[in-house]
Amino acid sequence: MDVHSHFKMYKPVGFLSQMTSGEARQIRNKRFLTELYDFPEGTMPIGRLDEKSEGLLLLTTDGKLADTINSGAIEKEYWAQLDGSIDSLSIKKLEAGVTIGIFGKSYTTKPCRVEKLVEAPTLPDADPKLRIGLHRPTSWIKIILTEGKFRQIRKMTAAVGYPTVRLIRVRVGSILLEGMQEGSVETIADLSAQLLRGKP
Repeated sequence: MDVHSHFKMYKPVGFLSQMTSGEARQIRNKRFLTELYDFPEGTMPIGRLDEKSEGLLLLTTDGKLADTINSGAIEKEYWAQLDGSIDSLSIKKLEAGVTIGIFGKSYTTKPCRVEKLVEAPTLPDADPKLRIGLHRPTSWIKIILTEGKFRQIRKMTAAVGYPTVRLIRVRVGSILLEGMQEGSVETIADLSAQLLRGKP
């Protein structure tokens, strides 16, 4: 019987993907997940979204499950709003893999699926701090990965000349962001089974 607690949340822009701790409280002017919900003791995020990114974040009190998910080839789907109207050649480059920098070393991303969205997706209004659309028109892509290097999508789109101005994770495995509002949290009964259904 699973005695652990599992959650999904819509992480807003401006929050770190971590709970508060003695160390975390030393970081001034930063906001943490515990502001949004009274999580049980021992809850930890599975993977991360950077401070300027938003969307689906999974959390659990099961450390072993978190390690399994982080090391497994679980699909993660994102919508990225790009600075500029991306062309088909750049999309092909993203799909094939591009070279980015990870902690000072070159890394070539694994092949992934990328699709230009014809229309902007229906989402809450963008956080004003993102300063979207100040320079040139924007475009949207859907990108599906099975890896998650540090700020990977932002580095990938910048590498082909289209910096990401807004990034939303909308799916992990078969778990969807759909229908959630910014800052909302929902419990998940069987996290492991749902995620494995989204494993290729």
